[in-house]
This record gives sequence, structure tokens and C-alpha cells, in this order.
Amino acid sequence: MKHQSPEQLREAAALVATPVTTMTRKERIERWADLLDAHGGSLEALRRIEYLSDAERRGYRGNNTPLDVAYADPVLRRDGLKGNTLGDSMDYFEMSAEDAHHLLCDCHYMGSLTGHGLAARLRRYAGGGGMMAWASSVFSGHTA
Repeated sequence: MKHQSPEQLREAAALVATPVTTMTRKERIERWADLLDAHGGSLEALRRIEYLSDAERRGYRGNNTPLDVAYADPVLRRDGLKGNTLGDSMDYFEMSAEDAHHLLCDCHYMGSLTGHGLAARLRRYAGGGGMMAWASSVFSGHTA
């Protein structure tokens, strides 16, 4: 056993505790989409998040939401997803508040959010155009 000072132990612990993101943003979003596809059934959309303050929005969580599906995955947690709040997901998936609103809020689903439908939207979003790709798919009738 190697003897270390308390300061050396703290430094070593900080290195272990700091997650290292190894997947690209696109890979993270695509993994989330795969998890949502496998989820099956309906999910709870996030409710009225556009009316929340920034702090309330970042702390938002709910049962049976897409945020829960992502956080339940040990691969995403090991890669750096810190929790099941909207803020954790926005940080990890590099998503703006506007993008989160358009992708996850109940006002865009009219009570019918499914894992498969959101997975398709996330894949278009990750595919390069961000919300512009999502918006053009809405107007062209290719939403899932």
C-alpha cells in the first residue's frame, strides 16, 4: 500500500469523481434515442417549462419522463449525466432551453408523447441542423 498525504488523496479522489465524457454530443443523443425506442409505451412530457424561471426549469424533474429514461442508463451516467433534472440533461446533451422546450414540453405533443416519437425527433435534432431540422420536419409532416 502506498502512503499518501491527505492532499494527495483529495487530488486522486477529484480525478475519479470527475466524469470524463467520451461520447460525442451526437452519440449521446443517439444513445438516448435508442433508449427511448426501447422504452415502449407512453412517456410524460415536461409540463409548461417555458413558463418556469431558469432555476425552476433547471431543477425540473418528473416521473416517467424522457429525463428518467436517460438517467436510468448506466452508460450515460458513467459518461457524465449527473442527474434526472432538466438542467442535468441540458448540460449533458448540450441543449439550449429553447431546444429542450421544443423537444420535451407537453405543448408540442398534445398528450401523446411516446418513446419512439421522441427518439425520431432526437435523431433529426442530432443529425445536424438542431431545431431548424426539427422545425422543418414538423412543417413537412415527417414528425413521429
